[in-house]
Amino acid sequence: MAVIEHALLPVRAGSEAAFEAAIGEARPLIKASPGFISMQIRRPTATGQPYLLLVEWTSVADHRDGFRQSDRYQQWRALLHRFYDPMPEVSYFGEPL
Repeated sequence: MAVIEHALLPVRAGSEAAFEAAIGEARPLIKASPGFISMQIRRPTATGQPYLLLVEWTSVADHRDGFRQSDRYQQWRALLHRFYDPMPEVSYFGEPL
């Protein structure tokens, strides 16, 4: 059973272009993680709205206990977390109905 990690990324106004460039650098870090299936990041349709992050994992543990405990996550964090205000909350979703 695959799971979807969902997060709304509140990127600070004026740093959108730098954030998008940093996502390009960070993408290979998450893609190299065991259990990673796919990732989408959607731009907001209006100014001031958050970006949408959807990552498909084989399991919640692959994200929480695998990627988040890895050196790759520390690099991901260094590249991206400076853009968020406030820090995003992550939710997980199971199979479609």
